[in-house]
Amino acid sequence: MPSYISGTFRGYPSTGRTQVLPELLDRSLVVDQVGNIAHFEPSNSPASVSLIALASQTREPVSQIPEGSFLLPTFCDLHLHAPQFLYQGNGLDLPLLEWLDKYTYKAEERLDSDPVLAKRVYDRLARRLLENGTGAVSFFGTIKAQTNEILAQSMLDAGIRARVGKLSMDISSRPTYVEASAEASLEAARVFALDTCALLAQQTGKSLIEPVLTPRFVPTCSDELLSGLADMSSKHSLHVQSHLAEAYDQVKWVEDTRGKDDIDVFDQARLLNPRTLQAHCTYLTPPDLQRIVDSGTSIAHCPLSNIYFSSEPFPLREALKMGVKIGLGTDVAGGYSLDMMSAMRNAVAVSRMRENRRLTEVRASSSSSTNEVVDEQASLAITWTESLYLATRGGVIALGGSWKDLGHFKVGAPFDAQQIKLVGEDREGVGALDFFDLASDISPAGLSLEMVEKWWCIGDNRNRMKVWIQGVQCFGV
Repeated sequence: MPSYISGTFRGYPSTGRTQVLPELLDRSLVVDQVGNIAHFEPSNSPASVSLIALASQTREPVSQIPEGSFLLPTFCDLHLHAPQFLYQGNGLDLPLLEWLDKYTYKAEERLDSDPVLAKRVYDRLARRLLENGTGAVSFFGTIKAQTNEILAQSMLDAGIRARVGKLSMDISSRPTYVEASAEASLEAARVFALDTCALLAQQTGKSLIEPVLTPRFVPTCSDELLSGLADMSSKHSLHVQSHLAEAYDQVKWVEDTRGKDDIDVFDQARLLNPRTLQAHCTYLTPPDLQRIVDSGTSIAHCPLSNIYFSSEPFPLREALKMGVKIGLGTDVAGGYSLDMMSAMRNAVAVSRMRENRRLTEVRASSSSSTNEVVDEQASLAITWTESLYLATRGGVIALGGSWKDLGHFKVGAPFDAQQIKLVGEDREGVGALDFFDLASDISPAGLSLEMVEKWWCIGDNRNRMKVWIQGVQCFGV
């Protein structure tokens, strides 16, 4: 049976501007039996009026998005370490490599040895993701295939789209948490990617779970392993994810042990290509970023964990101008928040700090003119509306593959959406929101951009009423 929804829709389909056009404000939408959008037009269009009338005649329910609320595409988290949810919010007191040794490997090994605990952690993780409006995630898992299967099943049960990556690492500072050889690692990756995930899809008839080859990062992967994963990716059209130029100690380690930058290691292994997603990239030079563009590689920008582990901010504005495919990642537990709202806010904050530094340097230069200072084209800051694009449609484009139509509302796209409530029935702001200049009546068109901006800045989970993924309501009542 199709589903009928009428109300206010907001989309952020491009960077640099927010396309909140009049026809996008008040719409009727029909979701077909497989969860795709079959109709999306203004509510007063002849086709919409006819469909709603037909639904009434056949007594099919029509969901009316309440006044003071709107629908937004679900968030896409490009970088999340699922087992690290176990210690989210703890242990951020060390540089990256020391942090991995003291906290991360130990936690991942613990889940690999305790499937009951793994299920508890991953079931709770799925619930928290839905509470935060996240509908699609690219996960880093653990070494053991069974634990990653538990992760995939937890996400499948919750209805979340998940790219699940069984870690590949044949080098480790922890002797008990490493694969026996490059050959053994490759075989384990092959079985998980081609057999386990395929079986899950076959058993459920759903395409919510996909595999992703996951060499942890250069310090834990031999050249043989990286090249083997590149062969596997090419042969079976499998996506790849890893970390690139993340922190000073990591970059220095690669230079000292491999005699080159890790971007060169990945490039020589043929792991810079349109199927590859690299996280962080804070130490890439402008020529390095051009290599990313030319290769079609995507970047997961993780602003919060970058603050903790990198001494360099990611050059987001420059990368966007160059045409890099970029989305946002929470990077739990290097980032302590699962909330993509936090990732958006931090992305904007870091970009504003970079722009303030640029302005200071320009003003300090005796050769600079006032026009150079205020030149908007030179600004390094991104806007809150651009961050919403990165958290939705931008992330989907960076993710690539079979979910390419997510992140916006259009006919043929899966209906993945979250309902956000700004104003309650008592005409007061919901949660942390306070509005003091509301009009006497709120219509769908009455939800202003300023009201949405306030939600972006200080809103929280109290504003999120429902979440749908592939047309199925996964959260809310």
